[in-house]
Amino acid sequence: MKISRIETFTNEFVCFVRVRTDDGAEGWGQAAPYCADITAQVIHRQVAPHALGRDALDIRALVDIIPEREHKFPGSYLSRALGGLDSALWDLRGKLEDKPVCALVGGSPGRLRTYASSMRRDISPADEAARLARLRDEYGYTAFKFRVGAECGRDVDEWPGRTEAIVPAVRAALGDDVDLLVDANSGFSPQRAIDVGRMLEANGVGHFEEPCPYWELEQTRRVTEALDIDVTGGEQDCHLWNWRRMIDMRAVDVVQPDVCYVGGFTRALEVAAMAHAADLPCTPHCANLSMVTLFTMHLLRAVPNAGKYLEFSIEGTDYYPWQEGLFVESPYEVNDGHVTLADAPGWGVTVSEAWLDDADYAVSEAG
Repeated sequence: MKISRIETFTNEFVCFVRVRTDDGAEGWGQAAPYCADITAQVIHRQVAPHALGRDALDIRALVDIIPEREHKFPGSYLSRALGGLDSALWDLRGKLEDKPVCALVGGSPGRLRTYASSMRRDISPADEAARLARLRDEYGYTAFKFRVGAECGRDVDEWPGRTEAIVPAVRAALGDDVDLLVDANSGFSPQRAIDVGRMLEANGVGHFEEPCPYWELEQTRRVTEALDIDVTGGEQDCHLWNWRRMIDMRAVDVVQPDVCYVGGFTRALEVAAMAHAADLPCTPHCANLSMVTLFTMHLLRAVPNAGKYLEFSIEGTDYYPWQEGLFVESPYEVNDGHVTLADAPGWGVTVSEAWLDDADYAVSEAG
């Protein structure tokens, strides 16, 4: 069964990928969001030439060989493009075997506890606390993540005093029975992160994400060693060698690969396995409601070191208008703070024909 065609359907934010074989089988995947139109070009220029004519079921071989063939371009765009191919091939295999992807690697469908993930810094502590309380009451969330510091902020807060104000405000609004997580998005120096971390500990926060510039692993390790709170990170990392280093040096307490950023489901499984060997849990990053959250649901239902929750974005189409109308039926419904992964073949989702009709189309075919 050989790959005969690789198609992309793209706008600026989303790139869906369809792979077809010479005997008519097909699978759907997605490259990482944001600048997805650029990633689509990488798929056709640097991924498709090495995949067309190859065995569609030998996903591991393709995931290994393509970065080697494109070794002069080892960065994020190649990983994002590779993830589009990889995810489509897993869907294809799941449909052939009539199994959900998680079951192909020893997992099973079922429920996952979520944490409601806020993306916003343009909101006052009081308004954020009130918003999260409403969501708790409406959907039954028992865990929430919100933002502190400023993105790559060099110790300058989004506005003065916001970090110190928002943490106790959210704790007071939600009470002691709710798990709290915070994300600093590479905002702090090590000493500032340690000071903030001690304040988080005093307020019962259990998860401190990306406290220092993510590329400065030694800085993050200083914070990890100084605090009792779980220090977490890794969403941006797309190199497996860097993941090995991060895990070997115990830079973080919890690993957070993003299935789309790291290069697909195969490579995310590899990161989870590295972490499992080091006795570290895996709580992946998936900060929007495109296919990446669905990929992560399958991952968490398959790996032995799955973390306590699934990240679940609470930002709707007012914040992410590009999320609207992606699927025929949304795979995401929160009940009592949980989502359920259905027992459907492949990823278990159908891309909207109306969305595809409006997308930019490109195809690469075997000669």
